[in-house]
Amino acid sequence: MCIVRPCRKVFFHFRSRKTHVPPRRARSKKPSKRAQRSVKRPVKSAGRQAKSPAASPANRSRKDIGEVFKAFVAIQTRLRAPGGCPWDREQTHATLRTYLIEEAYEVLDAIESGEPSNLAEELGDLLLQVLFHADIAREAGAFDLSDVITGIHEKMVRRHPHVFGNVKAETSGEVLKNWAQLKAKEKQKNQSQSLRSSDEAKNSALDGVPKNLPALPEAFQLTRKAAHVGFDWDGVDGVLAKLEEEIAELRSAISGNERDAIEEEFGDLLFSAVNLARFLRLDPEVTLKQSNRKFKARFHEMERVASASGAELSKLSIEEMEQLWAKAKSTTASRLPAGSEP
Repeated sequence: MCIVRPCRKVFFHFRSRKTHVPPRRARSKKPSKRAQRSVKRPVKSAGRQAKSPAASPANRSRKDIGEVFKAFVAIQTRLRAPGGCPWDREQTHATLRTYLIEEAYEVLDAIESGEPSNLAEELGDLLLQVLFHADIAREAGAFDLSDVITGIHEKMVRRHPHVFGNVKAETSGEVLKNWAQLKAKEKQKNQSQSLRSSDEAKNSALDGVPKNLPALPEAFQLTRKAAHVGFDWDGVDGVLAKLEEEIAELRSAISGNERDAIEEEFGDLLFSAVNLARFLRLDPEVTLKQSNRKFKARFHEMERVASASGAELSKLSIEEMEQLWAKAKSTTASRLPAGSEP
């Protein structure tokens, strides 16, 4: 643990940059100060104040977000400064990659836990990663945190013309379609002039999918981007038919005992399954996580029941295991998180 010593003050500032602030929607007039002073507020007793909702942690008065954020930035600046934390000072964009991924997954775990305090903590850890990378870039003269914040602020305004402009979008589908079109235009405008391989399409609708994504979310992103430009099925029956087609092709490859063909067809089957999840508006990563959790709970229950009866699970026959599985399935269903039940 690194102790931040208040041996010197840290001065920092955000570079002033002109940003477009979207116009506010029309709102009702505030009552005059005279009218506000005329309203008398009842004074609560000490006992009533203690039971007031305002006294709870969720509703108590909070510090100004800007001041809290400035203090947070100052801490990270101090840790990276000479005489700060040796570990923090050694980090680079490359060395922090693993931590960024870990923190993102811990946020997902916190969401599934349903504990607000846990989620708040993990979001803070993830925010630290953003600040860490911005601070490293600032030291290198590449960009700073103000560039990061200004960039996302301007992007949110540009990508929501139905809110800050005159574009109409009545459904979430229309919003996503507009978003994809705007993103494609921005990519085309900001395209690098560096040479690209001749077989790589320029300004592709599939641009923007990180190459380092795991295969499952990568397939999800690819099919979603293709769907945004209209390359999609008319209905779920078409997607299911494609899935059945891939299963038949996998069966054929297996019967032919062709290793390369089996691998290719199995990949096509997985890709089609991800596309089906996307079409059903499901996140395949989330749904697979739920199934993993479900399997884990049932298997643990099988082990518990077997151990309670003095048996070792690995010594049981497959028929006995199937019986334990059926019992575990009914026992654990009520204990699984919402959305995970069979």
